[in-house]
Amino acid sequence: MSRKPCIPRPWQPMMLDHLVDHPRCALWADMGMGKTGVTLHALAGLKLAGVGGKALVIGPLRVARDVWSDEAQRWTGLDDLTVQPIVGSETERITALRNDKADVYTINYENLLWLVDRLHHDWPFSIIVPDEARRLKGHRSKQGGVRTQALARIAFHPRVRYFWELCGRPASNGLLDLWGQIWYLDHGFRLGSAFNAFHDRWFGYRRIKDAINPSKTYVQRFPFPHAQDEIQGLLKDICLTVDPKDWFDVQDPIVQRVPVTLTGDAWRHYREMERAFFTEIEGTRFEAFSAGAKSVKCLAFASGFQYVPHTDKWITTHDKKMEALESIVEEANGASVLVGYWFKSSLARMKKAFPKGVDLATKEGLAAFKSGQASIGFGHPQSMGHGIDGLQNVCNIAVFADQFWDMDCRDQFIARIGPVRQKQAGLDRPVFVYDIVAERTLDEAVLERMDSKRSVQECLLNAMKRNKL
Repeated sequence: MSRKPCIPRPWQPMMLDHLVDHPRCALWADMGMGKTGVTLHALAGLKLAGVGGKALVIGPLRVARDVWSDEAQRWTGLDDLTVQPIVGSETERITALRNDKADVYTINYENLLWLVDRLHHDWPFSIIVPDEARRLKGHRSKQGGVRTQALARIAFHPRVRYFWELCGRPASNGLLDLWGQIWYLDHGFRLGSAFNAFHDRWFGYRRIKDAINPSKTYVQRFPFPHAQDEIQGLLKDICLTVDPKDWFDVQDPIVQRVPVTLTGDAWRHYREMERAFFTEIEGTRFEAFSAGAKSVKCLAFASGFQYVPHTDKWITTHDKKMEALESIVEEANGASVLVGYWFKSSLARMKKAFPKGVDLATKEGLAAFKSGQASIGFGHPQSMGHGIDGLQNVCNIAVFADQFWDMDCRDQFIARIGPVRQKQAGLDRPVFVYDIVAERTLDEAVLERMDSKRSVQECLLNAMKRNKL
């Protein structure tokens, strides 16, 4: 991967200064605002100044395995920063830890307890960076999950000088989510040393009638009127929020690419189909008899599957896009996400990966999504493009898990929750569109067509020309 010069976006120097100037702080910015790149440049700056040390980044599996190492290889200013993922089997993780030449080590939350138990008495990391830090919201002083308790054991280790929390939406479920996250930054100084004290100071209880059965009631927590302003005032010195509305014209959707990289057999099969119109998987032959057929098959390989000839079955070739979608859903932190797919197999695989998601082609699924009962909705652009109203009331995030050539369907799909619809609903918020893109595949050619409005044929030829270099 060739490195590119890093040209900071207008809001990124502010983010960088916040991290460097505050050894323990939180950076709250939506996906696509550049949190990973900014943090890596902050780590590179500390290394250059000789005041850093080894850094540990904690995140979801895909983030720990791919995102940080890929980002470090994208920019020229990070040439001297080495990233070592600590993932895989225990043997692979132990081998990764033995690489004492790395500057940044990345591990998934599931293996955090293992790491702390192994290194607690000789903790080597002076910088800790929890990515997707809202996972820390469940921490309690004397209880909570084993992972948050493990992190609590080393969060204030004498060797830890920097603790930076990265998150998109830290409190989408309410202010109660904040105590567990902030505790790691100040040991309970600002919001209280115990969750119960935090709750008693700013929250109360009230009895609510059930919406379906008025004869039933339940108890609901609620923040006191003064809670929001007081909590924000206490946190403003260590928490920086980067609001897209301050930097983008919310009249246009904010479009971000989420790249995934095909490796191993997945990449080999894709390249064979692209070059030779033929490949073989597990004894099954896959062949394209025209350029159009090859285009469809290559896009299917990019999405992670291939249909078995003359059947409705398919063979899965990779799960990279499912993992990327999981990261987006996780960063949304409970906010509704509208997911567009093109292939039926993609719908089936997503429904299996996200059992709480609903198929918007069904009356029940559409009603559940529009009412907010389901936070993930799967829709086909050809059926979702026209005549579907009301989605903007609950959703401002769209994701394209599959890429395809139909520009009108794409535009109409986005328009279901687009800026105009948001305004009609009386909502002043940006619309985010995420394209999950398999790098060096026809996915990139499809987006080139969307950006430039070139013909399908021209984009295909340009893609083939690039891939032969």
